[in-house]
Amino acid sequence: MSPRIGLDEQTLLRAAAELADEHGFEAVTLALLAKKLNVRSPSLYNHIEGLGALRAKLALYSLTILHGDLAAAVEGSEGDEAVFAFGAAYAAYARQHPGLYEATLRAPGRQEMELERISAEIVSLIVGVLGYYGLEGDAAIHATRGLRSILHGFSSIERSGGFGMALSVEESQKLLISAFLAGIHVMKQGETGPLDSASE
Repeated sequence: MSPRIGLDEQTLLRAAAELADEHGFEAVTLALLAKKLNVRSPSLYNHIEGLGALRAKLALYSLTILHGDLAAAVEGSEGDEAVFAFGAAYAAYARQHPGLYEATLRAPGRQEMELERISAEIVSLIVGVLGYYGLEGDAAIHATRGLRSILHGFSSIERSGGFGMALSVEESQKLLISAFLAGIHVMKQGETGPLDSASE
């Protein structure tokens, strides 16, 4: 086996990302990565401390790409248009990069400050998009949680093959986001709080 010339961390991460999308995030191992890169496993330790470090870096790599895609999708738009664009970009990423999307769900460790930072930036992006509606305090938090749950839940069901009927999943997602936005518009108008109807 000839050594791979020009191996660096970015090359390693791109290869690991391809493996994750092909086999699943949890299936990525140092042995599998070494085989793909045509090197011996010990050579990887020149660039990565071990499997745990590889998965942490892959999660950061994935979240960084996802953040860039989401930010680009909403640039220059606001209100409902921005929410629909955000939702479409989120779903597209999960659909096109199933393994990398799985990596984004990895909880940051105590010392993984960069992972916490990029995760917080994605949440801030959602807060910024929903800021158009003037929601404040608890209402803003509820709305942010709601949109995150809708997008992740929908993508998770789609990834697991749960939408088997011959019906457009994109249209289904649009209808779901439309229902969410209808509620947001009611909240914006001050007709009800997020918990009022549940207590009646």
